[in-house]
Amino acid sequence: MQYCSECGRDVSLRVPEGDNLPRYVCDHCNTIHYQNPRIVAGALALHEGRILLCKRAIEPRLGYWTLPAGFMENGETIEEAAARETMEEACAIVRVESLYTVINVPHISQVHMMYLGRLEGPGHRPGPESLETELLLPEEIPWEELAFPSVRFTLESYLEDRHKGEFPLRSTAIRRPAGT
Repeated sequence: MQYCSECGRDVSLRVPEGDNLPRYVCDHCNTIHYQNPRIVAGALALHEGRILLCKRAIEPRLGYWTLPAGFMENGETIEEAAARETMEEACAIVRVESLYTVINVPHISQVHMMYLGRLEGPGHRPGPESLETELLLPEEIPWEELAFPSVRFTLESYLEDRHKGEFPLRSTAIRRPAGT
């Protein structure tokens, strides 16, 4: 950040009075510009034992498979974001049911929140951010072609929990690999 969004003047990175972390502070109007993690909302959308996956048409991880998910927008709930992303990426209507996984990704300042959901029907097709969409049986999941560790964690958790018929809220942190 170089300029204040309030007055347009220069900002500097410093610890404001009464705080304990460096923040961008306007040198003119003293506005403190907080930067917080971004929320990624998505759905593990199910239909008759199959899981909806999307092959990404955009970077990062172009050509890899993911659950329909993306950044939450201002003015929407997390559930609304998960349903919107499913519609945008797979042209599918999902009934969002319950929060299932929360994945902290601190090295990129993100929190991924995945919901369990049921598709309103079997219909789906690629949206502008997807090359393909598929409803896959668990044994058809392309494990070596998954886009993100958060997708793997959510799918592995689901496959473990479905045998018990209980889907507790699961949480983890995915940290940057050492040396990167």
